[in-house]
Amino acid sequence: MELKFRVAARIARPVHDVFEAVADPAKLSAYFTTGGAKGRLETGSVVTWDFHDFPGAFPVYVTEVVPDERIVLEWDAAEGEAPNVDGGELTPVDYRTTVTMLFKPLEDGRTLVEIAEEGWRPTPGGLKASYGNCQGWSQMLCALKMWIEHGINLREGMYK
Repeated sequence: MELKFRVAARIARPVHDVFEAVADPAKLSAYFTTGGAKGRLETGSVVTWDFHDFPGAFPVYVTEVVPDERIVLEWDAAEGEAPNVDGGELTPVDYRTTVTMLFKPLEDGRTLVEIAEEGWRPTPGGLKASYGNCQGWSQMLCALKMWIEHGINLREGMYK
């Protein structure tokens, strides 16, 4: 069994604005990386993201960026459940998963954002971790939509 998922949302802003809300660390920190993001998402860069629900900044390896179209990144996999879910615990493992973000302009001026992640080992811990990341990316899209369309930080106070 291959562990992977895809989530998507339509954001009522032009594709360039939506892309920049993800690629620019100051903007990403405003609504998603609750502990902050350091470094712009550019091909070949290694940036850091920090979250209040997963304290401690960790590296994000940016493998490809096509402005206003695609961001591909890798990060260290962990298996198990997030600490904020039923007291679970994530265990570091020796491989990475791949995240692909696609930004597609729609005829009505909105942007379709698709986020896919894959690469977990087919273990019970990998399955739990993939569900957790699917939840996280779904929250990210909701937070992005609220922040860029309405100026509301949906994640503020959610984990701290």
